[in-house]
Amino acid sequence: MTVETGPESQVEPPRQQSSLSTAAARNLATTTKSAPQMQEITSRWLLRSLPWVETKGGAYRVNRRLTYTVGDGVIEFVQDGAAVRVIPRELGELALLRGFEDEDVLTALAGRCVQRDFRAGEVLVERGAPADQIHLIAHGRVNQASVGKYGDEVSVAVLADGDRFGENALLDADATWDYTATAETPGTLLTLSRSDFASVMAQAPSLEAHIQAFSSLPQQRQNRHGEAEIAMSAGHVGEVELPGAFVDYELNPREYELSVAQTVLKVHTRVADLYNGPHNQTEEQLRLTIEALRERQEHELVNNREFGLLHNADFKQRIQPHSGPPTPDDLDELLCRRRGTKFFFAHPKTIAAIGREFNARGLYPDHVDLGGQLVPAWRGVPILPCNKIPISKEQTSSIIAMRTGEDNQGVIGLRQTGLPEEYEPGLSVRFMGISEQAIISYLVTTYYSAAVLVPDALGVLENVQIARRRD
Repeated sequence: MTVETGPESQVEPPRQQSSLSTAAARNLATTTKSAPQMQEITSRWLLRSLPWVETKGGAYRVNRRLTYTVGDGVIEFVQDGAAVRVIPRELGELALLRGFEDEDVLTALAGRCVQRDFRAGEVLVERGAPADQIHLIAHGRVNQASVGKYGDEVSVAVLADGDRFGENALLDADATWDYTATAETPGTLLTLSRSDFASVMAQAPSLEAHIQAFSSLPQQRQNRHGEAEIAMSAGHVGEVELPGAFVDYELNPREYELSVAQTVLKVHTRVADLYNGPHNQTEEQLRLTIEALRERQEHELVNNREFGLLHNADFKQRIQPHSGPPTPDDLDELLCRRRGTKFFFAHPKTIAAIGREFNARGLYPDHVDLGGQLVPAWRGVPILPCNKIPISKEQTSSIIAMRTGEDNQGVIGLRQTGLPEEYEPGLSVRFMGISEQAIISYLVTTYYSAAVLVPDALGVLENVQIARRRD
């Protein structure tokens, strides 16, 4: 450094370094390192809460009492995940087919019905347009509107699960829609076109002779759940002849096959050989891969169209909120649909919306101890986060309520343990060899599914508004 001192200048000699610089010291120091971190990891309460049932043979069959109701005016459907089919004999609820008992023809008609999923606000039919098909509503709410006496729009009817419209379109070639049908909620319906109906009728002469019959089908005795009633006697005195009985079962019970999630983990031998301290690189790579696989597993258990919980909830167990946001009244209605509800599951944003509604009413949810952790609860039922439950573009989501366990006729998880080279229960890690590029490959696999033993074990509060309302 040069210092000016008048006419003469004096140069200060550089100071000699007396200690090791930090830059040099860093080259020799061993830093304290964390294990590799991963933002995708969540609490995965669903995987932790489901009771897992050993599933040998790769499939789990759910046998149920026979459920069969004819003559109540409501059309019933069979759900197989997201796929929906109408029960052939339920077509007898249509006025045109009432009294028609040819099972083969009814099955053929049911096979011609086409599934259509609709969204809220979608116009299903327009007033004045040609009507050439009947619509059977499996799930959802549809509003029918027409023009009133004074030219204003009036609501004709609101239809929901099991209703239908357009029955006259099957026979009248000149039929038009007298109203506009608009979906008020997302849902599913089946359509049967006039051409398909005529095609079946052309191959079944007996159908034409019965389409005008309006005689009612014989009523079968059933309990309040629609199951075939078990005959019995109670409160009798003396030697009363007791009724005979047997418990009828569904002839085609559903089978849940184990699904699979797989990936191939690749690690270079140079990394595995030279960079294993202080953390084992292969073990850390495997740990993060398994975490991602488990996250995908939970996502599938919620959203898979075949066995996912959102798609396997019975239509009668799906309800709508009263005003949009998730209120205590909505949670109570969800609770009353089943006995022994064990858990609520909701997206974290939905849980925040629940809290806002509770606060607005001066209510404070309870907290229960779940595995040593306090979690919010309502009526003693834990409300657990699950970020795999989707949020729509309209900022709506769903709340799942379930009863769990085989002994409790609830929801169960399915897996198979004892796999070759099993790393965790139901998850295997198989060595696949080393390539010519010196890359080690491991096949990471997990098998899983979920089953709903009886319909009321699982319920869903749909279309819950979670966006904050503006004051």
